[in-house]
Amino acid sequence: MANDLVTLGPGVHSFPGAVNQLVVEDGRGGALLVDSGLDESHARKLLRAVEARGLTLSALLCTHSHADHYGGNAFLEKRLPELKVFAPPLEEAILRYPVLEPLYLFGARPPRELRGKFLMGPASNARLAPEPGLARFGSVTVELIEVAGHASMMFAVRVGDVLFASDALFGPDSLEKHPLTFCVDSALMKESAARLGALSGVRVVLPGHGEPTEDLAGLVAANLAAMERVTDAVREACREPASVDELLRRVCGALGVTMTNAASVVLNRSVVSAHLVELLEVGAVEMVVRDNRLEFGVKAS
Repeated sequence: MANDLVTLGPGVHSFPGAVNQLVVEDGRGGALLVDSGLDESHARKLLRAVEARGLTLSALLCTHSHADHYGGNAFLEKRLPELKVFAPPLEEAILRYPVLEPLYLFGARPPRELRGKFLMGPASNARLAPEPGLARFGSVTVELIEVAGHASMMFAVRVGDVLFASDALFGPDSLEKHPLTFCVDSALMKESAARLGALSGVRVVLPGHGEPTEDLAGLVAANLAAMERVTDAVREACREPASVDELLRRVCGALGVTMTNAASVVLNRSVVSAHLVELLEVGAVEMVVRDNRLEFGVKAS
């Protein structure tokens, strides 16, 4: 049924949508929620689905600080005053001060066009989540796996043989729709994807965006291939030295991406910048200041 929880394993459910959430029961009528979705409208549907199962949310873990994963927090916190909200280091600061995301994307006080709900959710009273490893939230114990790269810090969540990868892995449709997979550290994002692929005993994996699958290896391979395509496109764009904005234009042309709003430009510019740093660190490109411009080009052999 639409707008209902989908069971992935004993006491472990997803709430599917454009952004997926995980619900983990404690066996006593309580539950941990992982991520809350984009906005109040989504969070209302999510809460109805949870309550329809006779469950009460006791804690909320946000895997990272992108607005489509925490935009429903404020509604849930208002409806459930005792709800404790957790997030990884640095990410919890952005949840408390959401302007930090458009601020770092734009590089200065962001204009109104960059303050919409896709880049800046309502503030949430978040606190630091436990360290990676087995962690207890109320009466629910889960395994937190560090998977930084898509965000400065991010957790995947494992419950038995169910893995919620959050945005460390994207479903095939999402990879096709968004060839410039967002990241702030492309090398680290690749490492995180490979680390998840090395896990044993995973029966089903739920990406942050996409359908659950039993083919963890295939999902990891698809994500690594998509990220390598971006790295290759950025390297190719650097054959003639240029600024980040010009390189972004070239990469978008190569990958068939059309940007129509300011948010997509600053997001995709961050992606190109992340891959440029990866290429800089392996000596494939160089960064120079020329004619009052910061430029990147293929390093002369």
